[in-house]
Amino acid sequence: MIPTVRPLRPLLAAALLAGATACSTSSAASGSTVEVVVGYQSKTINTVTAGTLLRARGYLEQRLAEAGKQSGKTYKVTWQDYDSGAPITAQMLADKIDIGSMGDYPLLINGSRAQEAGGPGTRLVSITGYNLLGALNSVVVPTGSPAHTLADLKGKRVSTSVGSAADGTLVQALRRLGVKDEEIQKQNQQPAVGASALKAGGVDALAQFVAWPGAVVFAGDGRLLYDGAALGRPTLHGVVIRQKYGAEHPEVVQAFLRAQDDATRYLNEKPLPAAAQVAEATGLPAEVVYLYNGPNGIATFAAPLRPELLEALRQDVPFLKSVGVLKALDVERFLDPSYLAKAALADVPAARITGTDPVCGRPVEDPRLAGELWYQGEDSTRPAADPVCLLRAVKAGGGKLRAAYVPDAATGTRWFADQDHWVRDGAKLLPFTTEDGAAAYLAAHPGTEKLTYQQALAAA
Repeated sequence: MIPTVRPLRPLLAAALLAGATACSTSSAASGSTVEVVVGYQSKTINTVTAGTLLRARGYLEQRLAEAGKQSGKTYKVTWQDYDSGAPITAQMLADKIDIGSMGDYPLLINGSRAQEAGGPGTRLVSITGYNLLGALNSVVVPTGSPAHTLADLKGKRVSTSVGSAADGTLVQALRRLGVKDEEIQKQNQQPAVGASALKAGGVDALAQFVAWPGAVVFAGDGRLLYDGAALGRPTLHGVVIRQKYGAEHPEVVQAFLRAQDDATRYLNEKPLPAAAQVAEATGLPAEVVYLYNGPNGIATFAAPLRPELLEALRQDVPFLKSVGVLKALDVERFLDPSYLAKAALADVPAARITGTDPVCGRPVEDPRLAGELWYQGEDSTRPAADPVCLLRAVKAGGGKLRAAYVPDAATGTRWFADQDHWVRDGAKLLPFTTEDGAAAYLAAHPGTEKLTYQQALAAA
């Protein structure tokens, strides 16, 4: 069964206490005890294998206990939780955090500022979650907003975290549409602040990274205006270390990477229990966590420094320089696959929707079409072979539906079926995450018809 979500207030208080403790200690060896301070972002749920899930399952402590049998040392872990990557970087530069996880733009800024400060600097040692098209970043607007496309935000107030990957997606997507940076009223806010401002009418849009767009839409406070996958640029999160600490305690870094591998394996093999555990630890709805971290989810979890992801980082550097948040970075010095190589990790297959569709009676095979239905009181989801089968399953009932997930017909971005824009093309019923995406398909395919969710259900 899915555990009850705990209130946020005591969790945040505990995180602040942990942060205060971390700031007051040194992360160097004290006698036979080696301290390691880990900075993470609990609600940035495509870093959970290096943060929330890793912590909840105790994998790092277990791996360090194993390392202690070899080294004869005791290892003490302190966890420090933040809303974004910038404060983790600040703490790393002050030698207060040894290992941190954050998104691609903050990672690059981390490497740049550490190199600028002199000394050994920092190193990117592994990846957590990624999306090859950029769907980890999105823009949402209030449900009653008159905006239909991203270009409609010209002159509007947009909340984002400046310097984040979500901010970069916003700026680059607007530039493609001919909207200059100064033509929007950008509000530099932490994700939670921006989500509250959107609900209260203080801003016209929220451009953020996971899991905030999904959480806002699931809560009924907004709708998806722009899917980052439309940009077609890989986005990723990863693990960065202080190289001085890594050189002094390589066994700690290797233990961390093995623990990350444990968490990745658990998430991919048991995605629903993993989502429930992350939801319990963060206060996020389990349905939102599972949207991103479930099989065929928006995030793919794997530790290797894949060539296409590293090339995306290299291509991001000129953009970050152009917007003034990065001065210089020796990217090749910043990338360090040697720790992963020494950790000798086996490949972890990504989670995929499998089984037989109970309504259409055929195997679920194509990840570009496969969906899932999650019913209240059930410890597993029901697979759907394609969007039509999913709609038929919703019509057939079978309990209280918590969420139905289906991939966008163009980008593959997994989204809530009842929040999608639907198109009928002959016998096919096609879901799109945004109105813009549906309009593009309609324009390119004469004779197709736009449907509401209820009309799509009826048509199925």
